[in-house]
Amino acid sequence: MKIYVSEHIWDFDLREALEEISAQRREQALRFKYELGQRQNVLAYQLLKQGLREGYGITENPLFEYNEHGKPAIVGHPEICFNLSHCKEAVACVISDTPVGVDVESVRSYKDGLAHYTMNDEELQVIQAAPNPDVAFIRLWTMKEAALKLIGTGISDDLKTVLQLNPHLHFTTHETSTYVYTVCE
Repeated sequence: MKIYVSEHIWDFDLREALEEISAQRREQALRFKYELGQRQNVLAYQLLKQGLREGYGITENPLFEYNEHGKPAIVGHPEICFNLSHCKEAVACVISDTPVGVDVESVRSYKDGLAHYTMNDEELQVIQAAPNPDVAFIRLWTMKEAALKLIGTGISDDLKTVLQLNPHLHFTTHETSTYVYTVCE
């Protein structure tokens, strides 16, 4: 498994980068109303291209196909698993030979209502006992979303139980002062 993370969302020429990606991805990027979304979309694809080049020797622009829940796969390469995520501060890509999920989220103020809606009682206790509840909440949130992305269902009704229902999953989490990302395998 290889993880690529970049905070350089504003450090490239967007027009030039749009010309270097597949028409499929370019159309997807340009559907974003704001430049930030376009840049995140392009940068995630660039990280994937870098990983495919370094890990598999693939130099052509990958094309995607999607499952019924929107999880992407690379056309012609069912043996390569990947996942992409982005937030205001960073973009993440993970590539593996086995199913994988990644989520990156900005650290923001902990909201009790959202926590009660998405976390079970044990997780709420962990968050409330943490020295920094903001980070503790985001850490658990990224674990849940990465797990759901690995499973391929996206955000669903089982947010409170997803971690308990999938005890075989392995998580790697990295925290910075502005964002947290978690990889699930």
